[in-house]
Amino acid sequence: MTDGLAAVLWDMDGTLVDSEKLWDVALYECAEWLGGTLSTEQRLTLVGSNMDATASYLLTVTGHEPAPAAVARTGAWIRDRTANLFADELPWRPGAREALASVRRAGLASALVTSTERALTELALNTIGRDFFDATVCGDEVGGRNKPDPEPYLRAARLLGVDPARCVAVEDSPPGAASAAAAGCVVLVVPNDVSVAPGPRRVFRTSLAGVDADTLAAIHAGV
Repeated sequence: MTDGLAAVLWDMDGTLVDSEKLWDVALYECAEWLGGTLSTEQRLTLVGSNMDATASYLLTVTGHEPAPAAVARTGAWIRDRTANLFADELPWRPGAREALASVRRAGLASALVTSTERALTELALNTIGRDFFDATVCGDEVGGRNKPDPEPYLRAARLLGVDPARCVAVEDSPPGAASAAAAGCVVLVVPNDVSVAPGPRRVFRTSLAGVDADTLAAIHAGV
């Protein structure tokens, strides 16, 4: 049932766990720390963004110059606050844990591909489980070529030793979907906080509930 599909590549925030709600807390509080505010619309533009881009944006919208030192200081504040929030158990997205388990039982390779930095990802993996993944790629491990650049997904495929064209990537955000599609993956898009536009190599579902290895193989074969 899995002929043709070699691996499944999973985004983390908003896809496997509902951690975007925790990022909400950190980002709104950071804007206040910077002496300003962050609107809901502005927050949604940051879904799928990496740390430096997020810090730079927060500085800009709160009236500060996004100089390198300020970006580094703001990023450190966000990291510390988010680490405290990630230290507790994270809530799963519907069907995500069961989908991961099905892929593992089927013997397919899996990688976690996230814009979240390694230190915070390790905290999240305390909830998600490291045994589900043969490789992990984090936002501070791609030489600045973060999503929507294809490098995160290309790196994951290299680490697994598979052709990206034989992978299904599971994503929830526009930058993530663009990254995976540009890498040559088939993309299963399960939107969470923001809508994702249709595009080549993209298949949409409203939830991961009921998604298993056979579902993913069928999605791959049908694109």
